[in-house]
Amino acid sequence: MLLGEVIKALDLEVIADTGAMDAEVTGGYVSDLLSHVMGKAKSGQIWITMQGHQNIVAVASLIGLSAVIIADGIAAEEQAVTKAADQEVILCKTALPVYEIAGRLYKMGITGV
Repeated sequence: MLLGEVIKALDLEVIADTGAMDAEVTGGYVSDLLSHVMGKAKSGQIWITMQGHQNIVAVASLIGLSAVIIADGIAAEEQAVTKAADQEVILCKTALPVYEIAGRLYKMGITGV
């Protein structure tokens, strides 16, 4: 499924847009532990977190994630949004809790495998 389709279906708010909405989402990953994400997430996956600081952008860029979703209404720090634009990382947010957004992704056929 294309990233733009996922964003539209989940009604996500894009807060840093690189224009790469035609990227293929290959799976999903959920964690707030950055070292876990660096060790286990795979390129092309969409990452759900409750962190809004700039280090999430560095991790997403390093791995080549399709996007980062900041869940539970958490606000992204200004530095994170700026860095996401600079690093070409699509950053989204939602008021939905992590469990709910992960379940919706899974229901859409986006699994963690």
